[in-house]
Amino acid sequence: MAVRQSAHPQALSESVQAPLTLEGYSVLHQMMRFRWAAWRALPASQKPEVVQEASSLLTNMEQNAAGQSALYSLLGHKGDLMLVHFRRSFDELNQVELQLSGLRLSDFLRPVTSYLSVIELGLYESSIKLYRDLAGRGVEPHSDEWKLAVADTLTRQREAMNSRLYPELPKNRYLCFYPMDRRRGEDKNWYTLPIEERGRQMSEHGLVGRRYAGEVKQIISGSIGFDDWEWGVDLFADDPLVFKQLIYEMRFDQVSAVYAQFGQFYVGLRVPSSELGTLLSGQLPPGN
Repeated sequence: MAVRQSAHPQALSESVQAPLTLEGYSVLHQMMRFRWAAWRALPASQKPEVVQEASSLLTNMEQNAAGQSALYSLLGHKGDLMLVHFRRSFDELNQVELQLSGLRLSDFLRPVTSYLSVIELGLYESSIKLYRDLAGRGVEPHSDEWKLAVADTLTRQREAMNSRLYPELPKNRYLCFYPMDRRRGEDKNWYTLPIEERGRQMSEHGLVGRRYAGEVKQIISGSIGFDDWEWGVDLFADDPLVFKQLIYEMRFDQVSAVYAQFGQFYVGLRVPSSELGTLLSGQLPPGN
């Protein structure tokens, strides 16, 4: 039994700052350049075999019931292709990399960058409610009783949000991906704000996104300890202008205006595996 002591909820909040999170699919983004000169030099008689081999593997990955993959044709100078993979574990992501490396097509691909993360749902509201309840009952932070209550909350939330933790990879025509951080400078530091204030700002931030619910699908993945930024953001839509509208409007929220830092943006058009040959012939496949 944990030792009980009187504790004011605010005092407890100051000692327990990290919100609870739920994690789902492991995610890998691969940005590639295509060696067009080498591809043009390949005898025309060999190209169908290379395309068929790659298309067959990509089709299996697109249809994988335990986490899908998708191919995108990137716009701009940052790369030619982007592959996005949702899988159940990092081990499975590594297997995906190895399978792709075994393709003859990989001889014509040069990695530009990549991004590793896991789909993440932050539970600010539930965390604050739970922490206050435990403090009101005098439960010592991080005691066995505390950990049991946290585990129970996570189990219930995980069951309720399973479809958001393990979603199908959206089939929208356009994808916008970018990494981001919360500011940790001397003047402004997100991580020194009380959890209640961070929760308030995130709730306000989420209101904007919900107004675009019918136009864009947003998937947030956490990358602290996995990659160079703290989160990755994927936006899926059939009209790319919605990316500009949504992100611009969100810039006026306090959490973005004061505490957000952004990495490079990547925008691509989805290419079904069946249209790989069309893409490699120098034509953009038609939209779905």
